[in-house]
Amino acid sequence: MEKCYGVVKAGANDCGTDRHSCAGQAAKDGDPNEWVAVPQGLCDKLVGGKVEGKVSKADTVHDHEH
Repeated sequence: MEKCYGVVKAGANDCGTDRHSCAGQAAKDGDPNEWVAVPQGLCDKLVGGKVEGKVSKADTVHDHEH
């Protein structure tokens, strides 16, 4: 399982964030700070999904240009 950010429906998050301390308290759909646990690899297939701490290929290319 992995944390997938940005795809949670309001009230369906799995855990707290810096804004609240409990699951089920996401205030809006698609909040990039809210996450839900999904099977490994699924988050990359979801529109708006981002895995915490993951560096995309675009970020890697951009970092090497500096």
